[in-house]
Amino acid sequence: MGTLRFLWNATRGDRLRPWRSAYLRWRLETYSGQRADTVRAGDFWNLFWKEKKQLLRFLRWTGEMGHYAEDPMDSER
Repeated sequence: MGTLRFLWNATRGDRLRPWRSAYLRWRLETYSGQRADTVRAGDFWNLFWKEKKQLLRFLRWTGEMGHYAEDPMDSER
């Protein structure tokens, strides 16, 4: 569930066009070195396809970290 929450939040406002998401463009810039203002749909999908194993690993990690970020009081109720 944390994975879906991350993707939902990361693409806020651009869910049908994730390459336009300011956050994902910034992440793509820090990962690949390509300037965020030059990212196009083809660049986004090309990187996504080339690095799919790393992306899936990252998404699993966000799900795991989400468990640590949850409010411990919620589980006691």
